[in-house]
Amino acid sequence: MASALSASLTVVTVTDSITLADRVEDLLPQTQCTKCGYAACRPYAEAVAVGTANYNQCPPGGSEGVARLAALLGKPVIPLNPANGVERPRPLAVIDESLCIGCTLCMQACPVDAILGAPKQMHTVIEALCTGCDLCVAPCPVDCIAMVPVTGAATGWDAWTEAQARAAREHHDQREARLARERDAAEARVAARRAASSTASEAATAVSAASAAPADTPAPAATVAAADDADARKRAIIQAALERARQKKAELAAKGAGPQNTERVSADVQAQIDAAQARRRRLGIEENAESAPTSPAADAPATPRVPKP
Repeated sequence: MASALSASLTVVTVTDSITLADRVEDLLPQTQCTKCGYAACRPYAEAVAVGTANYNQCPPGGSEGVARLAALLGKPVIPLNPANGVERPRPLAVIDESLCIGCTLCMQACPVDAILGAPKQMHTVIEALCTGCDLCVAPCPVDCIAMVPVTGAATGWDAWTEAQARAAREHHDQREARLARERDAAEARVAARRAASSTASEAATAVSAASAAPADTPAPAATVAAADDADARKRAIIQAALERARQKKAELAAKGAGPQNTERVSADVQAQIDAAQARRRRLGIEENAESAPTSPAADAPATPRVPKP
């Protein structure tokens, strides 16, 4: 019975903690300014719920925000912690378009996607979305962003509405979801590139291993057949080219337009002819006896040839 009661109390405690974080978050202005010392309003709400953060660390909420949280938590109203900032009229980010260089750093810093622009293009602020968080100011390399008060003397929750807070939270959540999708896509591309690189590396290793194998190692039958087919295709291509050359030579000879300098050729040219004939013999390709040109070396004595002047 005692263990069952303990388990029940544990479940209730965890549930109450989660519910309390939700209720604290609902009381925050959702500017996502990080002045509380946390990355966004939700982490601050969770810290307040578990007692690791005080409830007077939100300057945009001001004194009324502290009073709201104090009432929720059943604690006394205390002054806003000056270490986190001061209560002030709500500002709006304004970009001096004549100075903007389109670096996109302000866009990356904005927690609610309130800045519109593109690389190397002028940026502008969507006024209805701006929460006045100041986060776009510091990254700007040309100091072209000013925070201009737009609520007169109204500060804290007097300068902000519940509807604006809900919209800011929605835009922040949408941005976080988009960034998560982009990270997942980038990781997938990296994984695909690594897989392709690994496959190519394995193939190269296999080729290296095959080339390094002993000469007497029998090759697989499929490999041998593929090599034979490749050689046969090569011989067929060469044979067809030779046949075309023979036909063209015969046509030229019939017209009396055949080669005129076949009797005395230089040693270099004859060496090239001999090498070509040797390659054809190695490939098992021979010209027809009647059409094969007679090498001067076969009929002439083995004396040095003198180049034709």
